[in-house]
Amino acid sequence: MMRCIPGFENAAFGLEVEATNTCGQSGPTEFCVQSGSQVTKKTCDVCTESSHSPYYMTDFSSYANRTWWQSETMYENVQYPNQVNLTLHFGKAFDITYIRLLFYSPRPESFAIYKKSTEDGQWIPYQFYSGSCRDTYGLPDLNYIRLGEQETRAFCTSEFSDISPLTGGSVPFSTLEGRPSAKYYDSKSEFWDWVTATDVRITLDRLNTFGDEVFGDPQVLKSYFYAIADFAVGARCKCNGHASECVKSTSINGTSRRVCRCEHNTAGPDCNECLPFYNDAPWSRATALNAHECKALEGK
Repeated sequence: MMRCIPGFENAAFGLEVEATNTCGQSGPTEFCVQSGSQVTKKTCDVCTESSHSPYYMTDFSSYANRTWWQSETMYENVQYPNQVNLTLHFGKAFDITYIRLLFYSPRPESFAIYKKSTEDGQWIPYQFYSGSCRDTYGLPDLNYIRLGEQETRAFCTSEFSDISPLTGGSVPFSTLEGRPSAKYYDSKSEFWDWVTATDVRITLDRLNTFGDEVFGDPQVLKSYFYAIADFAVGARCKCNGHASECVKSTSINGTSRRVCRCEHNTAGPDCNECLPFYNDAPWSRATALNAHECKALEGK
């Protein structure tokens, strides 16, 4: 008997993103398009309540019909030390493979990714991005962790912090890339916890600018804002190797959430325990070599 694995999916698709700041939510706001440091005349537009909703980060959009979420501008004080938080609640634990952000604006100078391993848990740093890693986050600028160091920790990289491109810049984060022991994933329980997330948060800390905001020109200030066209989370429903499907279940009070369709005589939302009277051996996560099926007690 082998372990079971649910299908790989974009766990963020269609979910509501909670944003602490969105342009137009307090009334129409003007913004201008940043087209380069040498261009003084900027094209301006108005953001209304429905123009750039957080939903546009997780909907289906194409290059021909691009939609995006957008914050207020630097004119409304959207700049360090003021943060903008974007939070996804999955309603179920997932094994996260990657998180990818596609920016409609220039990529931020500094931002961070956090996660919760359990719904009632603390926010845990996943990754930091900054052109000023040590000054902003107190971390060295790295894109890998050396063998022998703690591998399940966030590091900071400046790799994706340039102001160029002005639009269409992508930031991919792989939960296991740059961690040398990840090739032994099946035998490393610390990695099982590291990839587990019930919630993901993006904290946008500092805008990228050309430095022209120091003159206080309103049109310049209105050209700096955060905007994200796509927020994707590549993941599998966390079922500990004991389910090949993750289905919707409706509780008595009518709320719906994802649960694993457990096999191997297991139970629980993540197939994280044995069925009653199937405790002949302690519950264990299934691996590529052993399904660790829960076995009935003798005489049952």
